[in-house]
Amino acid sequence: MRVLLIATNRHARYLTNIQAQPLPLGLAYIAGYLDPERHRTNMLDLMFADDYLGDVEKAVKDFSPDLVGLSIRNLDNGSNLNPQSVLPITKEVTDLVRSISQATIVCGGPAFSILPVECFDYIGPDVGITGSGGDSFSDLADRLERGDSYKDLPGLVYRAGGKITMTEQQTGSGVMKPPRLEDLDLDRYAEAGFGIGVITKWFGNPAAARGASGNDPDRENLRPIQEVVDEVRDLRGRLGLRKFFFIANGFNVPPDHAKSFCQALIDTDLKIEWNTALVPRSCDRELIGLMKDAGCGLVIIGDLVVDAHDPEDLSVRLDQMLQVCRLCEEGDLPYTVGQTFGAPGETRETVEQKLVFLRNINPVVANLRVGIRMLPGSKSTEQARLDGQVFDDGDLIQPTFYIAESVKDWIVNHLQSEAGHNPKWNVD
Repeated sequence: MRVLLIATNRHARYLTNIQAQPLPLGLAYIAGYLDPERHRTNMLDLMFADDYLGDVEKAVKDFSPDLVGLSIRNLDNGSNLNPQSVLPITKEVTDLVRSISQATIVCGGPAFSILPVECFDYIGPDVGITGSGGDSFSDLADRLERGDSYKDLPGLVYRAGGKITMTEQQTGSGVMKPPRLEDLDLDRYAEAGFGIGVITKWFGNPAAARGASGNDPDRENLRPIQEVVDEVRDLRGRLGLRKFFFIANGFNVPPDHAKSFCQALIDTDLKIEWNTALVPRSCDRELIGLMKDAGCGLVIIGDLVVDAHDPEDLSVRLDQMLQVCRLCEEGDLPYTVGQTFGAPGETRETVEQKLVFLRNINPVVANLRVGIRMLPGSKSTEQARLDGQVFDDGDLIQPTFYIAESVKDWIVNHLQSEAGHNPKWNVD
């Protein structure tokens, strides 16, 4: 069976002087799950395309796929000030493929899993897959090749009897097959982002984490250190890659694992540069030193976004972030940092607390995010309804942000004014 995998993301994130164009790692992992003895697989990445629809048409006509998989990384660009939905491009691609091919069209990816029914209805594929879809997509391809029914597979979304139906989603197995990166422009991605992504923790059901901040390491499961090191060694030797991004919302949690991982990189002496993300806790000088010695060149210090502001709790969280920033500065490890403004409970006083924190650190970039992207089941969504906003969860397929009523009328102008005096600050 001929399988064409298309990465539809074309949005880049610009943070002042940092441009980040994320490599479609999820799709590369999906490709790695397909049996090469049963399926011939091609990948088409639209990130750098000058004429993306023309590229899709050519790929479909030249390759004549039996199955087309579309990956949706994000619902939108995450910007409240300049919101851009990514779904119209995916729908354009879907409609084009259907107009020139009889291939079965499948959609999946992290964004699809957040609002699977709504995304399925809007985009119009034949099948959708929720969660970490490696096994399900591979099984789907095998069954389509054999002509067998596939509608009992876990994590599927499809239309039956005029209604959209979902099967129960399976949990991640914890087994990861190596990603297929050969068809991607790796040199360009290495230059246009934070490095080639390598997953160090595998994630469970994205839909189960609706409403979570995304910074809860307890939702993650550690990959064996040697498994990750072996993957990096393979990518280094086979593809010549030197710059990596270790994907983990909390690389430093648990700290003993992070230290052991760094020591393994030092002992292996792969001579790579890498970046990652830290959460503002469970960090000490020893870890920062090990990270630096192991080749770390930049860390993203995540903002622990919460849906309610307690002044005392905010002070504690900002102190934790300040400690990590200071450790990075002392250890000569560059870092970026983010702060979210406008969560439920935000006041002039809490805004000023955050600004004082930002004025007292020296990051490469500070990203000041206005509002919280509302998702089904989140506290910000519930608060928006309490504030009198009327909408269905299905409406959240479009970029929709919550900003506390107490700051809504002035927060954007205030932050932009402050950023005018701080060239490293970016208001988004």
